[in-house]
Amino acid sequence: MDVPIRLPSLFLSHGSPMLAVQDSPAGRFLDGLGQQLPWPKAIVVASAHFTTGQPMVGSHAQPETVHDFGGFPAQLYALRYPAPGAPDLATGIAQRLNDAGVPTRIREQHGLDHGVWVPLRRMYPQADIPVVPLSVMPHGDAAQHVAIGRALAPLRDEGVLVIGSGGFVHNLGELDWRHADAPLTPWAAEFAQWMREKLQARDIDALIEWESRAPHARRAHPTVEHLMPLFVALGAGGDAASVRTLHRSHEFGSLALDAFAFD
Repeated sequence: MDVPIRLPSLFLSHGSPMLAVQDSPAGRFLDGLGQQLPWPKAIVVASAHFTTGQPMVGSHAQPETVHDFGGFPAQLYALRYPAPGAPDLATGIAQRLNDAGVPTRIREQHGLDHGVWVPLRRMYPQADIPVVPLSVMPHGDAAQHVAIGRALAPLRDEGVLVIGSGGFVHNLGELDWRHADAPLTPWAAEFAQWMREKLQARDIDALIEWESRAPHARRAHPTVEHLMPLFVALGAGGDAASVRTLHRSHEFGSLALDAFAFD
């Protein structure tokens, strides 16, 4: 009998949709990440590009690949990530969240946005592991998303990989689009370093209050949806989880692409 091995929870910065095809430090990191982990029986992804007023779980048995971006090369729109869904797992996740006091709904026809399929295409290109998308709440706060993650933590003992897919620093209006290799700007570096230090110290109280305590917080995240997946992954790691830095790179001067494991 196969006994599931406890999986970590992950936070991944998915960057530009071009991550799906371009050679880059972040892409090469993702290429090797799947082989470094115990093989999951299913994957749950809390994505910055699935936003709702309350948590929602996608339960489509064969979710479509959603190209929720514009202005990119035609090759991106031809890509498909034909991973199956997991309706029973989606129902179970909604039940776990509701039981934890987090009202949650199921969306039966929801597909896989690029926050889900772009990193998974690099990690698991064979697309044969069932995937369940989970929304984040752009008007919610960090504490709510930590609570969502904590309700999902037992899944890690059942062979389910919990991923938060967002961005460590994400302000599209400040990107240096003409210089992908521009050095990290001081304000982005200061915010990122504060976050790294609080993560390594497991200072959950400070992290939950990031908007008021981190330097340049609202410049780093004018809208919060790309940081909320970090808090889902943090909560899913459990109260005593260690924090491992898996990757650190940046693009366009301020797009920080840090990745972490919580176990």
